[in-house]
Amino acid sequence: MDARIVVVGAGMAGARLARQLAPAYDVTLLGEEPHAPYNRVLLADVLAGRYGPEVIALPPVPGDAAAVRHGVRAVRIDRRARTVHCADGTVAGYDHLVLATGSNPVLPPLRGLDGGLPGGVHPFRTLDDCQALAAAARPGSRSVVVGGGLLGVSAARALAERGTDVVVAHQGPTLMDRHLDPEGGGLVRRHLEGLGAEVHTECHARGLRHRGGAVTGVELADGFVLDADHVVLACGVRPRAGLAADAGLAVRRGVVVDDTLTTSDPRVHAVGDCAEHAGTVYGLAAPALEQADVLASVLAAGPVPDTGPGGRRYTGTRSLTRLTLGSAGAFDIAAFGEPSPRPGDDVVRLADATRGAYRKVVVRGDRLVGGVLLGDLASVGALARAWEGGEPLPDAPLLHLLTTDGGL
Repeated sequence: MDARIVVVGAGMAGARLARQLAPAYDVTLLGEEPHAPYNRVLLADVLAGRYGPEVIALPPVPGDAAAVRHGVRAVRIDRRARTVHCADGTVAGYDHLVLATGSNPVLPPLRGLDGGLPGGVHPFRTLDDCQALAAAARPGSRSVVVGGGLLGVSAARALAERGTDVVVAHQGPTLMDRHLDPEGGGLVRRHLEGLGAEVHTECHARGLRHRGGAVTGVELADGFVLDADHVVLACGVRPRAGLAADAGLAVRRGVVVDDTLTTSDPRVHAVGDCAEHAGTVYGLAAPALEQADVLASVLAAGPVPDTGPGGRRYTGTRSLTRLTLGSAGAFDIAAFGEPSPRPGDDVVRLADATRGAYRKVVVRGDRLVGGVLLGDLASVGALARAWEGGEPLPDAPLLHLLTTDGGL
């Protein structure tokens, strides 16, 4: 294989790939952020004050041949010359280029955002976002989190731990409705309310109120205003595919890749949040890391199998979403597959209102197709294995699926 590999994006996927290829190959890792690569999954723990930024740093890329450049933004790809041009005027030549550009936070169409973010309005995507929000979130200040998905719930819990007065405004019917069923979302709501948070669902944020360049509140569609000292925008993410599109690569929602994580140019690959495989953009850590592992095998061209763990084919990720809210008094959440049943599916639920625990699985025929667990995750390992394997379930009462060992 040709030796020069340039990786654009020093997030979790890009850094993992670079670590696996160096020092055997000449690897250049270009990171737009000024920080060394870090674990983005743990940003809420940094915001809560449980970890310092140094704790979430990822292991360094080994070898003298690897060039890790921080604070460098790639602005143009010349596919004919096989070069990447950067904003600082430097140029990196490649034999294989990997796009690991990640995603951008979605900024909702709010009045008051036309001229950029007013003071006190924060996305929650990078370490800089996290540190800016932590500096603003003083005890007793009022934080409004717009968005009650996984990211918004994580931010709300962390801000509550910092002692701020937290308000969550979510347009969906229940919190985390992309991952949880209504009962699970209701438990998450009660957990946040137990920490003193105020939760509004089925409400639509219409605009921002600000005075003197600083935010003062969030205006809802019904005219009600949520007063705010600072606002967190947690409205989802969008793949960063502009660099690829400008270079003439195939792009739909994300950068289109095949089972070898190769784009429409055989010398260019994509992994992580920016990649679209078989019509799916995952936007989660587990698929991004799995894609990095597969691409490392593809580029290294060593004696490895085509499929399976460590193979040279990516066939998709059946990813379990897991979230732990807080440390002391932590609340564990896990969800996988399809939490909402179709007609004819079997559903088994166990709820313990006293302990705030809830388990539910959805079975279609003789296959486990989804599940939600909150508060008590003792059976999550067995359930996840049954779901990921896609094997027929044992001929036993379905209630056994929710016993401590999953009944498997």
